[in-house]
Amino acid sequence: MRRFAGSCRFVYNKALALQKENHAAGNKFISYVAMAKYLTAWRNSSETPWLSDTPCSSSQQALIDLDRAFKNFFEKRAGFPKFKRKGTGDAFRYASSKEFKLDKGNDRVFLPKLGWIRYRNSREVVGELRKVTISKSCGKWFASILTRREVELPLPKAATAIGIDVGIARFATLSDGSFIAPLNSFKKHQQRLARYQRRMGRKVKFSSNWRKAKARVQKIHTRIVNARKDFLHKTTAAITQNHVLVCIEDLQVGKMSRSAKGTVEQPGKRVSQKSGLNRAILDQGWGEFRRQLDYKMAWNGGMLLAVPPHHTSQTCPACGHVSEDNRQTQANFQCVNCGYTNHADTVGAINVLERGHRLLACGEMAQSGRSKKQEPAEACRNSSRRAVEISVL
Repeated sequence: MRRFAGSCRFVYNKALALQKENHAAGNKFISYVAMAKYLTAWRNSSETPWLSDTPCSSSQQALIDLDRAFKNFFEKRAGFPKFKRKGTGDAFRYASSKEFKLDKGNDRVFLPKLGWIRYRNSREVVGELRKVTISKSCGKWFASILTRREVELPLPKAATAIGIDVGIARFATLSDGSFIAPLNSFKKHQQRLARYQRRMGRKVKFSSNWRKAKARVQKIHTRIVNARKDFLHKTTAAITQNHVLVCIEDLQVGKMSRSAKGTVEQPGKRVSQKSGLNRAILDQGWGEFRRQLDYKMAWNGGMLLAVPPHHTSQTCPACGHVSEDNRQTQANFQCVNCGYTNHADTVGAINVLERGHRLLACGEMAQSGRSKKQEPAEACRNSSRRAVEISVL
């Protein structure tokens, strides 16, 4: 399996290098069909005879992955494809159900050129088999099986709507006044991780002791990721099962967590404080939280709306007055106009829900504390779900 993953990585990197050389020469982009002819030559070459030991379909899938990466780059959905490193994202795929077999009763799978392999079942495989991806993570191999089946869109069991304001001190504050405490999985393991990283730094690189120290560091990282995923899955499952409409802020996490170092000519200010804030933001997993809410709301027949986040914590939900003075501290909110008081995160969640209702009702956008109304006909054409770039369920 390591050889198969290495062969697919070699094909991906060689094809990427060929694309870069072709672009530097001023030629057109090489499509997948044309690149597959190069793959045939590489497999038959005397310089790389070991490529023929890898299933041909797995090597072709590496080219398909590269072609998809370039399409995402051309459509500005991702950056320019990068070369793959050994030990990072090692995987290979069988793209046809005719290539592998699954014995559910004995918990084993048949893979070409590997034979029958026992596995530890994590969940029931339901539907028609389509593809299987074999990947390595922290020294363990995983089989991800893709299936196809018809699923009826369920009717929502709940009938309530909720607004969510995410933060650092409170992971998620709901508009009903309740909140979810943060897990901070990275913060809990930060000191232990730093200690093992220092030990790895003292070892001779690529030596036997260095590899052992690296395995310990990877194990800690895996614990951090698994704990965060488990926390997010449980949280999103509880929210989506109890509410038919969930409104969240359309936060740009990438921009919020940018470094404040600046340049040599114009160095940034309060760099260490910003670095700690960025670490805390990324530790919460706001992007993964939104992604899970999106597809789980669809599973349960609900809807997810992302609203503009401007001044949600500075707008009074009682009188609508917007002012920085309304938020006296990080946690306390007191309107200078009408005297309304509440927790600042709860106020933000209430305003998020109110903006979600406006978007759902008439496509009304809320920006900088003001409401921008559309004509009824325009609001019908430009639905609220399309306005906030949420897929139509």
